[in-house]
Amino acid sequence: MTRKLISTGSAFEAKAAYSRAVVDGGFVFVSGTTGYDYATMQMPEDAGAQTENIFNTLESVLEKAGASLADVVKATYIITDAAYADALFEVTGRRLKDIRPTNTLFIAGLLRPEMKVEIDVIAKLPTSA
Repeated sequence: MTRKLISTGSAFEAKAAYSRAVVDGGFVFVSGTTGYDYATMQMPEDAGAQTENIFNTLESVLEKAGASLADVVKATYIITDAAYADALFEVTGRRLKDIRPTNTLFIAGLLRPEMKVEIDVIAKLPTSA
C-alpha cells in the first residue's frame, strides 16, 4: 500500500509541515483536530459546538482516506478545562455510541486561547480487516 497524505487545505498545515491525515499500513492516522469550521475558518465559542465541528472534519478526512467513524479504533481527547468534559462526552457519546474506540483524555493548554477541544483518531481501513 502506498502512503497517502490528506489535507483540509488549511494554511496552518503547510506552515507547520504536517498532514491532516496519513494513510499507511492499513491505518488512517488523523492529526489533532480543533473546532474550526474549515469552510469559514471560524471557531465557535462553545466546547460542544467545537466538538461537533471536529467530528465533521474527522468524518470528511476519514472519507477521503476510504474509512469512516465506524473504523475508528483509538481516539485522544484534549480539553483545556475539566468543565468542558460534559460537552465533549455529549458529542462523543452520540457520534461514537456504537463504535466505542479506546480513548485517552488529557486536560492541557492548546495553541490558541479560543481552542477548547482537540481530538485525534486512528482508524483501521475496512479493507485491512
